[in-house]
Amino acid sequence: MITRSPVAADSGQLTLLLAPNRSLSRDQFRRLLWELGSAALLVAAFAAWSGNVFAPLFTLLEIPVLVIAFWAVWRSGERRERITLDTDQVRIEQLPAGGRAATTFPVAWTRVQLQERGDGHRHVVLKAQGREQEVGTCLGDDERMQLSQWLRTSLSGRSGWREN
Repeated sequence: MITRSPVAADSGQLTLLLAPNRSLSRDQFRRLLWELGSAALLVAAFAAWSGNVFAPLFTLLEIPVLVIAFWAVWRSGERRERITLDTDQVRIEQLPAGGRAATTFPVAWTRVQLQERGDGHRHVVLKAQGREQEVGTCLGDDERMQLSQWLRTSLSGRSGWREN
């Protein structure tokens, strides 16, 4: 999901907030875990009634592992990227920072490239002065294409590079 903040006329600054799409709210996520745990307990009770005495023990081990795995996936959805484009520089920040410093590129030398790396996806890469930074890793393919178009359009009037 790409959220584009409005451009202030006097500053000329553009900010894009990139985040993965979430289809479940926190309450829906809790309900999903509750229903999966209940279904596992129901199947374990049926298996125990059928003679498998180890099924409830296995289920008591399975449910916490399931909750931890789903929680880890949920937490990974909180990662975001903020791209700020002003008159002098392009600034890329990872949110939450997690010890990573923001990357900056001078606007006049920044190029936007789409790269194919053999995984069937296109990757948006910003390059300047021998450095490169991939952006939009949390986005789907269509959103990456939209991001590359927005960045190219925003940089076209300011950049020293001409796209062929």
